[in-house]
Amino acid sequence: MTTSREAPRKARLRAPGRGVPLALLAPALLGLAFLLMPLLALLLRAPWRSLPEQLTSPEVWEALRLSLLCATTATALSLVVGVPLAWLLARTDFPGRGLVRALVTLPLVLPPVVGGVALLLALGRNGVVGQWLDTWFGTTLPFTTLGVVLAETFVAMPFLVISVEGTLRAADPRYEEAATTLGASRFTAFRRVTLPLIAPGIAAGAVLAWARALGEFGATITFAGNFPGRTQTMPLAVYLALQNDPAAAIALSLVLLAVSIAVLAGLRDRWMRTV
Repeated sequence: MTTSREAPRKARLRAPGRGVPLALLAPALLGLAFLLMPLLALLLRAPWRSLPEQLTSPEVWEALRLSLLCATTATALSLVVGVPLAWLLARTDFPGRGLVRALVTLPLVLPPVVGGVALLLALGRNGVVGQWLDTWFGTTLPFTTLGVVLAETFVAMPFLVISVEGTLRAADPRYEEAATTLGASRFTAFRRVTLPLIAPGIAAGAVLAWARALGEFGATITFAGNFPGRTQTMPLAVYLALQNDPAAAIALSLVLLAVSIAVLAGLRDRWMRTV
């Protein structure tokens, strides 16, 4: 129980901005200015008058449509396989679990271009798996819209897995044990008990995965190419427009910036709460 004498002391410990050393304040402000300066420059140089025209042009609209479609499909695919993978890492103990977790999170630190090259070597026409897909089913994945989805899933799914695994570890497993004691199967307990408990974590991970998929560039251009109407997503359109039409590049960049801000706003209750 907190006494009246301890309360002012705790308030002083929690009070922000008091007694900040200049040696820490100066580089902190410099870092903040460095992060905000490019964003402010983007807003200041934006062609606000011609922005509606830029965003309604057929090329930009096609890139927007394809980006939203591919990012949403990649997120759905990540949910289908990522949630069970997160459950496996959080709820079961098997040899090599640490190695599996490291491999799952590897795309977070792997350069996206390297990820695209790896996808080509695995799923390309002459790839380890791709050659059999081509021989047996006549399916070629690189340089297709499905290739965009797979590239985005590769880089985005780890965000979902980490978020869901962390939520599962924080959830009390005794609820699942109680359900199985009452006769429910492990899958029924997962579906009826665990999923409702971890729904906020799944939602947060899905939003992060969707935003990461929407902004993916390196793996997409390496594995799927840059073909308008088929594989040209918004980041690729920004890169291409920057060479020929800077105004269109800025307009598309503003859209991606707005999406990023919306993601942060949606996750503020999860990550931005004051302790």
